[in-house]
Amino acid sequence: MEAVYKNIHQDVIDRCRAGKREAQYQLYKLYYKSMYSTSLRMVGNAEDAEDVMQEAFLSAFKKIDTYKGEVSFGAWLKKIVVNRSLDYLKKRKVVFEEINERIIEEENPMMDTHEIDIAKIKKAINQLPEGYRVVLSLYLLEGYDHDEISEILGISNSSSRSQLLRAKLKLRDYLVKDEVFSIN
Repeated sequence: MEAVYKNIHQDVIDRCRAGKREAQYQLYKLYYKSMYSTSLRMVGNAEDAEDVMQEAFLSAFKKIDTYKGEVSFGAWLKKIVVNRSLDYLKKRKVVFEEINERIIEEENPMMDTHEIDIAKIKKAINQLPEGYRVVLSLYLLEGYDHDEISEILGISNSSSRSQLLRAKLKLRDYLVKDEVFSIN
């Protein structure tokens, strides 16, 4: 099957397939910042995120022949980083709450008339329990929908929705508690 996606770095990818180390380093330099950010949002710890990202790149270089060009290389690599991050969290035995109760209607917990300090939001996200943080990251930051999240994490769709709602509510509580909202 011919590649559907035209990569601007296809020559580097091809050299990686040929086992050229300098090409691997070049791909690493092109993608490490965004992949590190993805991992950090999921695992919540800089050192662990660095380790996960390194493992993801090693895995990608080993499996580069499986990249068929159906999506951008960055999207393919990000999926590996997300999966490695989830593997890391599973090793730490993150428990995702299975919710047997009815999900309350989702409301927007953020007050849109206030300014929010981004650094404080990041800090508040990192304070979330891991299960909440992972679902919030996958949904809001990585763009996965609830069906994809439920499949990735092995939880029900309703649990994904509940986790997201609870994460938003807890995040709002942290932000209100820390008084990061400034009244205009």
